[in-house]
Amino acid sequence: MMRRLFFTLAMLVPLSAFAAGGESVPYHFDPNLGNQASLQRGAKMFMNYCSGCHSLEYMRYQRIADDLEIPEDVMENNLMLTQGKINDPIQGTMPADKAEEWFGKTPPDLSLSARLHGADWLYSFLMSFYIDDSRPTGVNNLVMANTAMPAVLAPLQGYQALEHADEGHDEAAEEGHGGGEPKFELVQEGQLNPAEYKAAVGDLTNFLVYVGEPAKLVRYSLGFKVILFLLLFTGIAYMLKREFWRDVH
Repeated sequence: MMRRLFFTLAMLVPLSAFAAGGESVPYHFDPNLGNQASLQRGAKMFMNYCSGCHSLEYMRYQRIADDLEIPEDVMENNLMLTQGKINDPIQGTMPADKAEEWFGKTPPDLSLSARLHGADWLYSFLMSFYIDDSRPTGVNNLVMANTAMPAVLAPLQGYQALEHADEGHDEAAEEGHGGGEPKFELVQEGQLNPAEYKAAVGDLTNFLVYVGEPAKLVRYSLGFKVILFLLLFTGIAYMLKREFWRDVH
């Protein structure tokens, strides 16, 4: 029995790594779904910089407004960039055929991107665009080599070059990962300084992690209430025990 249990657990380790992406990436990011302000900023980032090409087919505007406590009028007037209604799924504003013509492929839906790749991968991907004159968009990515996606966050981050780009970095790029923490040189400043940009990318990653499994917010909230109840119940049970056994001792 123990042997079978050990074998099952050993098999689950690589499966869980595959479910989280399994790629070697240069940066680490810990999502914090308890930070509502971060999730709200991430929603704003997505709508302004990502929804032009990418959809969230499994998420509705209304669900985001309810979960993140965003007033409906704010959602409709500031975060809904399509002509749809607040109960509609989130669709990209760019026609799929035009996107495929311009970028060579249709931009993917990002509803489950965090569950497919993991938070580390998403964060590293958004941090790792660098100048590459050989690419049609003028940039490449250390995590996803030869990506068709342009550096849409360049107005915020600026443009960076990969320092001392050598054969080792080239091989890492071909494999689709960074092979360790990379060294970039900022050659053109953006609207945000590096610390502010990291925080903004963290907010966007946080939001996409929430979108991948919005029920986590309910579980986290319920878990806190359950733990609080157990602590209170333990205190009451202890006092009741002392009362019952007072005369015995």
